[in-house]
This record gives sequence, C-alpha cells and structure tokens, in this order.
Amino acid sequence: MFDTTFLITTGILVGWICIVVTLEHLYPYTKGVKFFRKGFWLDMVWYTFIQSYLLGILINSYIIAPIKIKLNYHGSETLSHWPIWALVLLFLFTHDFYIYWFHRLQHNTKWLWRTHEAHHSNKEVDWLAGSRSHALEIIINQTIEFAPIVLLLDVKSAAIVVPIKALLDAVWGIWIHANIDVHSGKLQYIINGPEMHQWHHSDHQEVFYSNYSTKFAFWDWIFGTGFLPGLSPRQYKVMKPEKFGLPYDFPQDYFMQHWFAFHRFDVKKIESIPVVRTYIDWKKPILRIFVKEDGDSVTTPSDPQTTK
Repeated sequence: MFDTTFLITTGILVGWICIVVTLEHLYPYTKGVKFFRKGFWLDMVWYTFIQSYLLGILINSYIIAPIKIKLNYHGSETLSHWPIWALVLLFLFTHDFYIYWFHRLQHNTKWLWRTHEAHHSNKEVDWLAGSRSHALEIIINQTIEFAPIVLLLDVKSAAIVVPIKALLDAVWGIWIHANIDVHSGKLQYIINGPEMHQWHHSDHQEVFYSNYSTKFAFWDWIFGTGFLPGLSPRQYKVMKPEKFGLPYDFPQDYFMQHWFAFHRFDVKKIESIPVVRTYIDWKKPILRIFVKEDGDSVTTPSDPQTTK
C-alpha cells in the first residue's frame, strides 16, 4: 500500500511542479527571474535530492524507529479507526499550528534564527526556493511532524497518511514560494499563498517579523503577525517587495552555509582563500551552461548574528 501511495503522490507532485513553473512563466510576481536562477542547482541537487534523501533515512531509521523500540511500540489503535481524510486534516492542522509558533520563535531567537537563515538566503524566490533549509531545522520539524503519525496510528494507516501529508507539505511549500502574481483577495485571511509569503522572504526590515504561517494564514491574523498591503491595517510604501534575501553576506556553498550557522566567519575573506576559491570555482563552468553566476555583492550589517 505504501509503494502505491508513494508512486501516486510522486506523480501528483511532478504534475504540480509543471503547473506552477508554467504559471511562473506566464504570470510572474517578480519579472526577470530565470528558471535556472542563481542557486538553482544548490537547491535542487543538495537540498532537494541529497539532503532530503539522507535526512529521510536519518529521521525515520535513527530517530523515530529507536523511539518505537524504546516504547516497545507495535502499532497503535488510538486514532486508526478514524477515516483517512480526517486523520490527514488532524495532522495537517496541528502541525501547522506548531510550525507557526516554531517559525515565529526562529525569527525572534538568536540561536534558532541560525537554523533558519539559509531558508531566507535566496535573492530570488521561486517554486524551488522553499527547499533550502538547514539540516537541523528539517530534523526538528519533520521528527515532530511524523513521529506522532507513526506512534498514534497502526502501521497500515500510517503508511497511507505519511506520504499524503508529505505530499501536501511539498505542494503547499512550492505554492507559497512560487513566483506567481496571484490576487486572491480576502482568501489570504484563511489560506496562505505567494502574496503573503513573498513578503516574508523580502529584505524589508519593517516586515521581517510577519507572515509566519505555512498553510493557514489565519494564524498570522489571529496572533497579530499578518501583513499584506490592501488587507493589513499596517500599510507600507510599496505594494510588492523590491528586494529579497538577507541583508548580510551569506555563503553560497551548501557545507559553508551549514557551518556558518554554528560559527560566524567573514564570508568574503574565507571565500578568497586559494583552496576555498578552487573548491568554489570548479563548479562554475558547469553552472554557466545553465545560468550566469554573477557576484551579487551585499552590504554586511554591524551585527549579522542578530539581524533577521
């Protein structure tokens, strides 16, 4: 059953990506963003494929599985009598509530921000940008997301709910980061979409602490963190973000991005070291086939550790 469900959900996801990419081309939120934008291969190869695959094994086999053994777990009937659609809605709603508060805490706590800043480092936001997340952030969130499903359901029910929930996460993550000029009006009071989340990824200091919701936008409006020109009582000088990403230098390499979270260093100084420069430069001839990798210099603030 799991294999069949997995194949179906994978097919749906691929179809959804095709639809979103087409809409990005026809109705771009930010014009001029190329399909092979800067950082595309970093996000696709390292974050989407390699990291997702390895962390999936780590979370399921070395975190959740030992918990099951420790608890002498052999399958629970606690919620398994519920219909699948009700189980999916339950875990969707409860996990989204958790994500809102954890996400908000990340933006307001110095050390947790370091596990999240990579997600905000793209200067161009599109359907793939949401895949860029520090490994530690993924381990925390996906363990909290999937452990209750495995522990509260029997094996058969969990094998159906897990891939469906994972599909909804992927579909929604692609949607809210999509470079699509959507005009959903008051629907943004309920369902999150590109309109609110593009602002969340903007490099506009006045709106850094806004729009934490992932799927249900009403969390932001209920708890006072919602912002969208035209809907929010807190207005702003422009109707769309003018710039995206972080207001300080951030590494462009997967391993350096992860190390930067634990140890701050002068990005330009480290990248100028010959051996590091060689390591970075060897990829460029391949990348230039698809996208021009220009330098994109940014201004470093006085205290990048606390800038959000």
